Amino acid sequence: MDALLLSRIQFGANISFHILFPTITIALGWVLLFFRLRFNRTGDEAWLEAYRFWVKVFALSFAMGVVSGITMSFQFGTNWPGFMETVGNIAGPLLAYEVLTAFFLEAVFLGIMLFGMSRVPGWLHTLSTFLVAFGTTMSAFWILVLNSWMHTPAGFEMRDGVAHATDWMAIIFNPSMPYRLAHMLLASGLTVAFLIAGISAFRSLLGDRTAGIRRTLRTGIMMGAVLIPVQILAGDMHGLNTLEHQPQKVAAMEGNWDTRGNVPLLLFAIPDEAARENRLEIGIPNGASLILKHHADGVVPGLNDFVAADGTVTHPPVAPVFFSFRIMVGTGMAMLLLSWAAVALMWRRGGVDGLPKPLLLAMVPMAFSGWVATLAGWYTTEIGRQPWLVQGVLTTEAAVADVPAPMVATSLGAYLAVYAALLAAYVGVLFYLARRAAKGEPPEAHIPQSGEAIAIETPAE
Repeated sequence: MDALLLSRIQFGANISFHILFPTITIALGWVLLFFRLRFNRTGDEAWLEAYRFWVKVFALSFAMGVVSGITMSFQFGTNWPGFMETVGNIAGPLLAYEVLTAFFLEAVFLGIMLFGMSRVPGWLHTLSTFLVAFGTTMSAFWILVLNSWMHTPAGFEMRDGVAHATDWMAIIFNPSMPYRLAHMLLASGLTVAFLIAGISAFRSLLGDRTAGIRRTLRTGIMMGAVLIPVQILAGDMHGLNTLEHQPQKVAAMEGNWDTRGNVPLLLFAIPDEAARENRLEIGIPNGASLILKHHADGVVPGLNDFVAADGTVTHPPVAPVFFSFRIMVGTGMAMLLLSWAAVALMWRRGGVDGLPKPLLLAMVPMAFSGWVATLAGWYTTEIGRQPWLVQGVLTTEAAVADVPAPMVATSLGAYLAVYAALLAAYVGVLFYLARRAAKGEPPEAHIPQSGEAIAIETPAE
């Protein structure tokens, strides 16, 4: 493999590992705020128990996300110098805005959130939880602004091969940003919903029947049941926006080779780029036309429209986009069926205590279904942009560093080994914490409620 492909794989591996953890912390911060507010309002220790457990998961995920993000950022210089050389006037300030509005906020209040439970008034601890949650969301906002701009660039002009900003509002609110932001925030919410439900189901299967587990299990199930139909709607809107601005990506997602109407929705196929056709097609007649054009004979763009007369291909590799899109959708359907089945059983049987053991067992592996769907959606989006790094402005090939392929392969192997070990350790720690909590942890310091006085002991002289 050449340096270009190896560099793409390396950056893809880095961002695949990194994105797992912000996907958890973005929504988990808000869930922790919900737990804290419920405790403040009711005084129910079950909500406090839930906060204490899940704040540990937040801290672990936050640390993993920060470390992997720093590693990933170095690759802009080591592997992709052409990116900043061409669009650094836009990418640089957007990344700086993330630091100014998100990292500083999180750095100031994260310590209070994690370690100040029994050391500050309840209102201050609650406020710190809110500000950390807000900071994680602001971080996601700026990263998605930059990523969306790379897909649908706006508000700039090229001078001597370098992009210069002409309208920052157009850059920030570029055509795909609202759809991409909504889709990612909902993905984070679903990831956390099924993580909470899955870990809580695991603890329940170990015999933990505390009120805290009932609260968190119900919270996870209800979050998933509410968010998944909203995500399906947001995904449909995002798809229509992509059809308008990146039709070649949609053609690859649908495996459609010729521009035509009455396009089936392919449930399965094997795209063959050499023959420019699909093999073993199984589909729903007119399904793609109905979804994308809202009528059966709607015309859907074909991949053959993106092949120049000289044979140059300007559409993405078809098979990775085609299959990753179906993995994302299939995982979403599994989320829908499981969460709605759980809600129906809770309604019929009077709460989470009535959930059958097979359903709880199914929830445990589904704890990481949000990761699967997020990665599949990310691959669909990012591979679907190829051969462009910035759509219509900068190709991936033009941005790669002139680094020998063996050097990239060596660093890639090191990254993969370290990340595999870290991921295994992370998952192991989650289940270790769950088993430990199921057996009963020693009592922790009391968290003062809002307005409660704090006794500060001083050492005797």
